[in-house]
Amino acid sequence: SGIGSWDWNLNGQKSTYHALYPRAWTVYDGEPDPDLKIMCRQISPIIPHNYQQSSYPVAVFTFTVINSGTTAADVTLLFTWANSVGGKSELTGYHSNSSMTEKDGVHGVLLHHRTADGLPPVTFAIAAQEKEGVHISECPYFMMSGNSDEFTAKDMWNSVKEHGSFDLLDPVNSSTSSKPGTSIGAAIAASVKLAPQATQNVSFSLAWASPEVKFCSGKTYHRRYTKFYGTDVDAAASLARDAILNHSSWEMQIEDWQHPILQDKRFPEWYPVTLFNELYYLNAGGTIWTDGLPPIQSLTAIGGKKFSLDMSNGETDDDNEMNPQTNTATDILHQMASVLERIHASLASNSAIGTTLLQGEENIGQFLYLEGIEYYMWNTYDVHFYSSFSLIMLFPKLQLSVQRDFAAAVMMHDPEKLKLLHDGKLAARKVLGAVPHDLGLYDPWFKVNAYTLHNTDRWKDLNPKFVLQVYRDVVATGDKSFARAVWPSVYMAMAYMEQFDKDKDGMIENEDFPDQTYDVWSMAGVSAYCGGLWVAALQAASALAHEVGDKASEKLFWNKYEKAKSVYDKKLWNGSYFNYDDAGTKASTSIHADQLAGQWYAKACGLSSIVDKDKSQSALEKIYTFNVMKFKDGNRGAINGMWPDGTLDMSTMQSREIWPGVTYALAASMIQEGMVEEGFKTAEGVYHAAWSSEGLGYAFQTPESWNNDDEYRSLCYMRPLAIWAIQWALSNPKLHKEPQTDITQDSFPKNQFSYARIAKLLQLPEDESSKSVPRVIYEIVRNRFTS
Repeated sequence: SGIGSWDWNLNGQKSTYHALYPRAWTVYDGEPDPDLKIMCRQISPIIPHNYQQSSYPVAVFTFTVINSGTTAADVTLLFTWANSVGGKSELTGYHSNSSMTEKDGVHGVLLHHRTADGLPPVTFAIAAQEKEGVHISECPYFMMSGNSDEFTAKDMWNSVKEHGSFDLLDPVNSSTSSKPGTSIGAAIAASVKLAPQATQNVSFSLAWASPEVKFCSGKTYHRRYTKFYGTDVDAAASLARDAILNHSSWEMQIEDWQHPILQDKRFPEWYPVTLFNELYYLNAGGTIWTDGLPPIQSLTAIGGKKFSLDMSNGETDDDNEMNPQTNTATDILHQMASVLERIHASLASNSAIGTTLLQGEENIGQFLYLEGIEYYMWNTYDVHFYSSFSLIMLFPKLQLSVQRDFAAAVMMHDPEKLKLLHDGKLAARKVLGAVPHDLGLYDPWFKVNAYTLHNTDRWKDLNPKFVLQVYRDVVATGDKSFARAVWPSVYMAMAYMEQFDKDKDGMIENEDFPDQTYDVWSMAGVSAYCGGLWVAALQAASALAHEVGDKASEKLFWNKYEKAKSVYDKKLWNGSYFNYDDAGTKASTSIHADQLAGQWYAKACGLSSIVDKDKSQSALEKIYTFNVMKFKDGNRGAINGMWPDGTLDMSTMQSREIWPGVTYALAASMIQEGMVEEGFKTAEGVYHAAWSSEGLGYAFQTPESWNNDDEYRSLCYMRPLAIWAIQWALSNPKLHKEPQTDITQDSFPKNQFSYARIAKLLQLPEDESSKSVPRVIYEIVRNRFTS
């Protein structure tokens, strides 16, 4: 009596599916009826630079029915939906369905679902519009499973099969609510009469209203769409109706966006398809987009010694330029002294920065997406470094929102002890000056760093990645207000990194554990990956200082950049590529596919190359010849590590993996350096493995990696959104940057000294078990700053 009883006579042999996200087409060519060709075109309003409709939880399915026969045909299209979210609540009972109020010819059914464990409810809506030649009827309720003598799925099917509509349906089949142990569904029928060779279009919509997002911490937020439809769950009806009425306009906007890329003759055929379809993760990655307001519940007190520096000055007007005489270091030192005095005086400080929100229409909400559907951490930053090109190109205001959240997190300190999975030791959740690995899981924005494999406060890539992303976002948007707002966090993030320059030569050193995004692949000493990011970040910090009018810091970071750039080249260049690191072991000679990450980002930001052009060209050619073409003829992407003799680096799990996101980034770097053909060939390996019909079957679930044996790890992952870095490189976007000129060294010695003092204040304590971080910082402030 369940849906298995439906005799729909479709085997798929004459059906095809293709997609250009957020659009897709399914064609039923002569099945189930040989005289009918039916095409389903589905869209969701994911529209670049549109921050209203893009937030709508809705999809539209438009069917085009063609009667190619010689006689008239009566055709009924049936749209069904289950009152379920796919979990244990499906059979708990007390779910209900009801007919929508007809308006503008739109008919539909609401399916009200009570979720499990006290989580917020959800209401689905399915709808279609009555028009000339199209008749709509509804079946608000049928039994999908469970023991009951009520109207079943089989009864529903037989009814529409016999009558072609639900017009003769007995009204008693509209039950008030489901019984425990049963599951229910609803259906809409669109009936059309087609003359021979005639065509008719029918559109159905699906919407779902779940206005609240509730986290385990107890904090609850409203979703972005509620700003336009309110918080009533019956908003699903309005969403479904508006989708029917407006989807043609949405589709035109999507067409206008995609068409130029699809028609660009420079691109191989596989590229635009893969470019658009990798965007699935922006929606499928557990995504949460809030309305931009604080949590609904009142905040509980943040106890202990958690604190945050508030470096905002309340200015958001672009006309309010930063005073060139402002000493960023002095401001930060005063803030540190002030907040730490308060902590020393009271152990019950409730100071926490939490969410950082703009005012008015500029507040487009806050954005969260998971590292992967198997890796539960929000906005994992070392990975977002790669994937963020999709946001900055398509939804730049969302990218700036994410960046503001991380800028706020840099200024946070949370000494709560976490046990590390790597060695069992305890470490603070998050220390002042460190960019967090992620924004948390159970209490995002307030309890950051859900990742506990390693102590990410000692990672060497997070802070430079923050600085590089900020600078890229500033020049991409020209948003000086954003630049000024996050500049203190950028300054702090750079100062924090100074403690990892052990020999004071201007270059940071890795600490012989996996202290970066390759989190089971150790680096020791100066590394090509982290060292390059540091060099590029120093240049970006100097350029950003110029943008905000901090001339002293501009010179400070430029001098550091020139010094670090020299060390990077001297310690790592081996004549044909940059060594993995300078530890002097066999592992140091591995050809790392991601060795030029710093050079890639510097060029993407419009900055100067951090290495000589002939060296970047040589290194990329080496990677292409070895990591790409020597591995399965280039049909799998770039393997992360390979020895100079052409054999795979099997020393770690990650050295023998291919990371699609890194391969895309590598391809972008090649294109930036003029190696366009090699770039496309490199990226094509990911297409062959993940998306082609001859590949590994990863379409719309591109994983973090597959290895030399084609074994995947972590399906549905964030990093492959980096394909948009290729589009960034190909499109050569206009960058809003002011040319840097020579500046005097007025106040430079004082600035250098102040910067060094902040770096000293931010140093991690040698013995974390003996003193808390705030206590150590407090004592330094008291002895060095206030004396």
